[in-house]
Amino acid sequence: MPVLTVDEDLRARIEARLREQFAARTAAAERYGVEFAGLWRTASLHVLGGKLLRPRLLVALYDSLTDTSAESASTATVLDLAAAIETLHYAFLLHDDVIDGDVQRRHRPNLIASLRDEHPHPLLAPREALHWGQTGAILLGDLLLSGVHQSFARADLPHAQRLRALDLLEHTITETVAGEQADVALTDQVVPADLATILAMSADKTATYTFELPLRLAAILAGCSPSIESHLSVIARHLGLAFQLQDDLLSVFGDAARHGKDPHSDLREGKRTALIAYARMTSAWRRIEPRLGRSDLTESDALLIRALLEECGARTFVSNLVDEHIHAARSLINGVDSGGLLPGAAQRVLLAIPERLEGRES
Repeated sequence: MPVLTVDEDLRARIEARLREQFAARTAAAERYGVEFAGLWRTASLHVLGGKLLRPRLLVALYDSLTDTSAESASTATVLDLAAAIETLHYAFLLHDDVIDGDVQRRHRPNLIASLRDEHPHPLLAPREALHWGQTGAILLGDLLLSGVHQSFARADLPHAQRLRALDLLEHTITETVAGEQADVALTDQVVPADLATILAMSADKTATYTFELPLRLAAILAGCSPSIESHLSVIARHLGLAFQLQDDLLSVFGDAARHGKDPHSDLREGKRTALIAYARMTSAWRRIEPRLGRSDLTESDALLIRALLEECGARTFVSNLVDEHIHAARSLINGVDSGGLLPGAAQRVLLAIPERLEGRES
């Protein structure tokens, strides 16, 4: 299966598994009242429709690493865990939307906006309605994280493999939460917004669960050695940094109709990205700083910031960083300094990732 292309059969199987899980949780929620069941029912609509990047990476790499050894997991187990990591992704998105104050995701109103607009009390004030939506997102995210742990703990795996998978899950959640806290600390200027801190935050927040989790989990499920798992971890860090840096570029310079985020949201929130770290070292910063992070940011101010980031070289600098991390990932995948640790089939799957990252628009 070509990774990062849409395998419709795989998509259908993963989405069917997600529907089953959310339907079961919705039915179980009925005993706690219509609002709680309604939370699950609304969430079951929002969890679907993503790109399924992480589960597709897991399945594709697992298939390329699997041999006939008894240590390889069953297809059913792999599919269950693929659905679990998509659920984990959705849980992180729910909490992220609360932190960022976003009400749009995937080109449509997110869970927060849906709960806000569908609240059963028609006279609820806008502030209370928003609080209702954000509360639902926080609580559902908590429940989904618990459910993901259950999926990993109950996976049909030998004891040693299950422990490796659980350790990986704990590592993933810890690093992602630490990265999210660092992101807020940078935005709120609790810590200095230097480039090294921003890149470390990006690696923790994005690289760990977007690439390291599915790639390492594939190795665990295929019965691979810890040395292969460690090698995949290094590759994942480069891919994740390239991916996040591209996200930063797309949020400012991309087409909002393609990437699905609120236009200028990063500038309005004052996100400290690599673009901003570079701009702070240039003469353009004195014109950018007063406008950045304003909740009432106008369209003209946003366009001015964007033009200044281009003129001062920040866009070119970050684009070059993306290219460097893609090149580093390719070298590691091809076996440079690793003695051809990865089999040819796995190399082909992994090399499709940087190919897709180049020229990415969403």
